[in-house]
Amino acid sequence: MAEDLTILKGSKTEQYESLLPQIKALIEGETDLIANLANIAGALKEQFGWFWVGFYLVKEEQLVLGPFQGPVACTRINKGRGVCGTSWAKAETLIVPDVEKFPGHIACSSLSRSEIVVPMLRDGQVWGVLDVDSDALSAFDEVDRKFLESIVQNIK
Repeated sequence: MAEDLTILKGSKTEQYESLLPQIKALIEGETDLIANLANIAGALKEQFGWFWVGFYLVKEEQLVLGPFQGPVACTRINKGRGVCGTSWAKAETLIVPDVEKFPGHIACSSLSRSEIVVPMLRDGQVWGVLDVDSDALSAFDEVDRKFLESIVQNIK
C-alpha cells in the first residue's frame, strides 16, 4: 500500500520538498513549542502514513514523551537505552532497518519494524529527538535523514 501512495504523491524527495514549506508556514511565528511539535508530527504522519511519529524531550535526565501521532508510546526513556536513548547519547541520527536486530530495542509496539531517530540540538546539546517508526522493514534511508534533520533544525 505504501508504494501505491508514493506513486500517487510523487517520489519521497518530492513529497519532502512539498512538505517542507508547509511545515515552515505552520511553525513560523508560533512561539509555543508543544503546538509546533504537534503540528510537525501531524504533518509528517499525514504525508507519509508512518506507523508512529513523535517527539521525546529531555527532562530530568530522561527522554519524556512529547507530542506524537500514532498508538500509545513509552513515556520515559533513559539515555543510552533503545534507539531514542542511543541517538540522544551519541547526538546523531540513527536509521534502523530492523528494530528486532537493534541491541536493547525498546518495543513500545510489536508492530514497529524499522525506525529513524533524529536528535534535536541546541548549543551542541541534545534537547529532544524526533522518532519515526514504520510497520515495514527498511522504511528509512538517507533521503529521510536529510529532510528530517532539516525539519528539526527549524524547531526553536
